[in-house]
Amino acid sequence: MSSDTIQNESDTFDIGDTTIHRLGYGAMRITGDEIIGPPEDEAQAREVLERAVEVGVDFVDTADSYGPAVSERLIGEAIGDRDDVLVATKAGLLRNREGEWLAHGDPDYIRNQVLTSLDRLRTDTIDLYQFHRPDDDTPFEDSVAAFAELKDEGLVDEVGLSNVSPELIDQAREQVEVATVQNRYNLDDRGAADSLELCTEAGIGFIPWAPINGDDLDEHGDLLDEIAEDHDATRRQVGLAWLLERSEVILPIPGTSDPDHLESNVAASQLSLSDDEVQRLTEAAD
Repeated sequence: MSSDTIQNESDTFDIGDTTIHRLGYGAMRITGDEIIGPPEDEAQAREVLERAVEVGVDFVDTADSYGPAVSERLIGEAIGDRDDVLVATKAGLLRNREGEWLAHGDPDYIRNQVLTSLDRLRTDTIDLYQFHRPDDDTPFEDSVAAFAELKDEGLVDEVGLSNVSPELIDQAREQVEVATVQNRYNLDDRGAADSLELCTEAGIGFIPWAPINGDDLDEHGDLLDEIAEDHDATRRQVGLAWLLERSEVILPIPGTSDPDHLESNVAASQLSLSDDEVQRLTEAAD
């Protein structure tokens, strides 16, 4: 697909009172190796963020653990507190130099982290604040209660969850309105299908992480290549277009640190798959 006239043409979805395009941007990759430390080229990282907004991406997803802190800082520097861009971040994971992701859902920790995220993102209110992962050492309801309190206090506009089962989603909804759920989901990995079904029925935004993982796409390479050739597209663009067709609540957030790669991802919003192609892709991993 040509990148001469790239613009985000994905449908829209409402998160709270804010309307966004369904194809967003995931900012995990604007960090160093193993998602630790700064990127090799910070100027290019800011360029990617600025270019994303220019081509109509108005939903950016990050987390305090990306870097840690690096991704949020760069978003604050490049985008700041814009009314026309919804920035989502997360809390609930600790990092170390070994690159581990350690669940930490202690309410006091979450309360501390929202203050650091507000500072790095250069805003007074987090647009969407997500609990990154349940913590076996902290009751889930206690962690969720902290997010609910932050919303009541005006530090957070909307609350989301990540890496959760349908049972935990329902449990959280007894304490706070859940705006989004972020679980791993793509063409080959359908492990979160039950959570997606719940979100579709309830009108909750579903944010698939690893939406176009290379290994998962390779599992269906022949089919993807066949469809991509018919549309003058790439495997990744077909994978993203399928996600946008899969459910009206799906909000893909492909990530990259390369401006050209960003434009290629956004171009997927202009790809129109036939009903037969969507069905063949949907049945591919069943």
